[in-house]
Amino acid sequence: MRIIAIMNQKGGVGKTTSSVNMAAGLAMQGKKVCLVDLDPQGHASLHLGIEPYGNVPTAYDVFSGFKTLAETRQLVAKNLWVVPATLDLAATELELVDAEDREIVLRQAIQKMADTEPFDYLIMDCPPSLGVLTINALTAASEVIIPLQPHFFALQGLSKLFETTALVRRRLNRNLKVSGVVLCLYETGTRLAADVTDDLCAFLNESDPEAPWANAKIFQSRIRRNIKLAEAPSYGQSVFDYSSSCPGAKDYAGLVEEIIADEQAEQAPIQQAA
Repeated sequence: MRIIAIMNQKGGVGKTTSSVNMAAGLAMQGKKVCLVDLDPQGHASLHLGIEPYGNVPTAYDVFSGFKTLAETRQLVAKNLWVVPATLDLAATELELVDAEDREIVLRQAIQKMADTEPFDYLIMDCPPSLGVLTINALTAASEVIIPLQPHFFALQGLSKLFETTALVRRRLNRNLKVSGVVLCLYETGTRLAADVTDDLCAFLNESDPEAPWANAKIFQSRIRRNIKLAEAPSYGQSVFDYSSSCPGAKDYAGLVEEIIADEQAEQAPIQQAA
């Protein structure tokens, strides 16, 4: 099971849009996918038509120990389950502040679910902060994918993200790696987007080979600005269901193909050795 954290502490860069459409795209390719909404705003849940209310179990119940992930997930499409979030999740930051092993609550919950019903992919939509929820995601994840808007200030914040992954790998999760950066809200043909992309390539090429991001790639699929991506959440649908032929759907389909290809490339040496 590939456990992927989608993270960026800056809001408005396409994090939730990428989490939802990556999960939906993988499910359409026959992969069994669980999307865990870790953002108290609950936008990933709303994006797929889930509005938790009343006694509907959410990610907050998992962190509180009242429910398991298996008890909170909801089937929203073929091969696609969602663990929803509400504003209650914001209380987790305070409630876990003095708790023992507070960084591994989510990892333990995922392991418990995987023992009985493994998924091909578990994707976590992290909040736009570097608090307890994000640390839990990084401690549970096998890899990180970072959505990035190609602007100068976004590059400045990227170094902080990388520092956080390095800290978590040293102290909590030796297997954590940054597998790639997705360029979102991409404006084809602009000089700024090309310059930022070049700067990012140079930074990754000069990275310490022991750093978690040493082998990170910039995905070739650029997620262009597209109004259909902005409209889809209001209908509670992924972009594939809302407008399957739009540029946004084509861009995310290309990204999904790259993610699956990376998986196949990693498995090939193992199969040859066997």
